[in-house]
Amino acid sequence: SVNISILIVAVVIFLLVIHHNFLSLSDFLRRELSDPSPLGLQPIDFIPAAPQRLTDESNDKEISVVITASDERLGGAIAAMNSIYQQTRSNVVFHIVTLNDTVDHLRMWLKSPPLKNMRYRILDFDPRVLEGKVQVDPQKADTFKPLTFARFYLPNLVPHAEKVIYVDDDVIVQDDIVELYNTPLKPGHAAAFSDDCDSTSSKVAVRGAGNQYNYIGFLDYKKETIRKLAMKANTCSFNPGVFVANLTEWKLQNITKQLEKWMALNVVEELYSKTLAGSITTPPMLIVFYKQHSSIDPMWNVRHLGSGAGKRYSPQFVEAAKLLHWNGHFKPWGRTASYAEVWEKWYVPDPAGKFNLIRRHLEANEAK
Repeated sequence: SVNISILIVAVVIFLLVIHHNFLSLSDFLRRELSDPSPLGLQPIDFIPAAPQRLTDESNDKEISVVITASDERLGGAIAAMNSIYQQTRSNVVFHIVTLNDTVDHLRMWLKSPPLKNMRYRILDFDPRVLEGKVQVDPQKADTFKPLTFARFYLPNLVPHAEKVIYVDDDVIVQDDIVELYNTPLKPGHAAAFSDDCDSTSSKVAVRGAGNQYNYIGFLDYKKETIRKLAMKANTCSFNPGVFVANLTEWKLQNITKQLEKWMALNVVEELYSKTLAGSITTPPMLIVFYKQHSSIDPMWNVRHLGSGAGKRYSPQFVEAAKLLHWNGHFKPWGRTASYAEVWEKWYVPDPAGKFNLIRRHLEANEAK
């Protein structure tokens, strides 16, 4: 009877081991067979190893930061990532969205000593996903920037994340990005933005109709489709250049499809305001997130630094800002923007030397 008992115990242990291995194999196959990347959002590069300074920390939660990197603005994206990376002890992973012809240049730049331990993933954005959704003027085809729409596809870019931060390439972060990541979002809200009526943004009048800080500055209220939405024209707009997204809620509400719907409608009905001709990403976001978004701390998006060459804010305020945003014509890599010296501290020289030529060209244009 003792031998039988031992045999039974051995069989039970054997079956438990088999069961555990089977579950592990099933989980492995499920991860390997899933392919969440649709057309136009294919991963190219991924550096998975966390640097030693991060593995020693108790906070190992991965913080996903999405940023675009076009060739002519690549230095901006590099400076933005460097400022974020150098000032956090959190486990930040950058999801860098770019076009295929920029990848080699980007990969070379990321090997620079200040960035070599940075965790990142490079994604190629295929402009074909925008067919039928964006009206491109043939005479201004060179000014069309497909990467500006990457923020509409966040769940495709970072399919396994519950929450992400999106930042434009013309920002510098001066505090730990984990604070922005921890922005509380209200139940049912898929994103948190900085409202244009907050205390840090000046009210910028736009000649012709309305102001840049309210809805009428971005949408054509003469169009019946817009009027039917019953959105008040004087509603405060928000800035989509820096925001925190709850991707679980984003997917539940099918935000990407909603944005695409309004893009396609605009192609047919021209729903956007003509006074802000350069802004083609903000209007659909204003519609989809109308009174359905949370707010980020205004110090995490101190903007309009690129609206003119003059200094909009005091040196003390700029030093206290957690994130500086040079939205507008005057980019900090052109040197004529206000507080370009702050941006310069985080810029990593281009090993290929290409960005130096771009900067000189931009400076010449700004001088005209």
